[in-house]
Amino acid sequence: MTGDVTLIGYGLAAIGPAIAVGLIFAAYINGVARQPEAGNLLRPIAILGFALAEALAIFALVLFFIRLS
Repeated sequence: MTGDVTLIGYGLAAIGPAIAVGLIFAAYINGVARQPEAGNLLRPIAILGFALAEALAIFALVLFFIRLS
């Protein structure tokens, strides 16, 4: 029974970074659509935000495997 609860917990923990990645790239696309010349300035910021959001998902996955064992 404990394994089922941890699977649900990881699923819930993965929703946050997924939404964050969507919002980050939506804002990036919106910014580039408004000012195409700012694309080179906004791209590293979007990639940094993507990396930080994915780090949360990887951290949740690591905690899931620690809790599983």
